[in-house]
Amino acid sequence: MSDFHELMIAVDLREEISEAELADLRWHLGMGPRPESLSIVTDFPVVVEDDSGAPVIEDDPYPLLAEQGPAWRVGGVLFSALASRADLPRKGWSLTSRQEIHPDQFEKVGELLCWLAGRADTSHLRENGAVRVGFLRFQETDVPAALRVEDGQVNWRG
Repeated sequence: MSDFHELMIAVDLREEISEAELADLRWHLGMGPRPESLSIVTDFPVVVEDDSGAPVIEDDPYPLLAEQGPAWRVGGVLFSALASRADLPRKGWSLTSRQEIHPDQFEKVGELLCWLAGRADTSHLRENGAVRVGFLRFQETDVPAALRVEDGQVNWRG
C-alpha cells in the first residue's frame, strides 16, 4: 500500500499577476526555466551531509507541479497547463494541473495552493470565505474530496 494521492487543481486567476510571478508559476508547472529569484514558494530546505559527514541544511528548489506523462500510481496522465483569459470577459489566467502527490509534499504544494487562492477569481470563493482550488483523491479510493484553502491553510482532508 502507498500513500500517494491524485491532486487535481482547476482555478482561474485574476489578471493582476506580475511577470516575475508568472515566470515563477510557469517554472512550477514545468513550462519554463527557473527564475533567478523565487517569489511564490521561496524556501526548499533539505538536509545533506557536508564533507566531514555533519548534517547541513541547503536550499534545493524544485518545481512543484511539473510532472508530465503517464501516472505511476493513480492512473491517467500527469500534466499542467496555464492559459491566458485575455479574450474572455473575466480576464486573467486559467490553470489546470493533475499530479501525483505524497503527504510529504503537502507543505510545499500547500504554500503554492495558498498563493493561488490569494489570486483566484471570485468564482472560486465560497460563502464561508474558503477558496475552492481543486480536488484530492487517495489513490485507493474512487471519490475525490474538494480541496479548499481556508484561513490561509489548505484543507487536505476535504
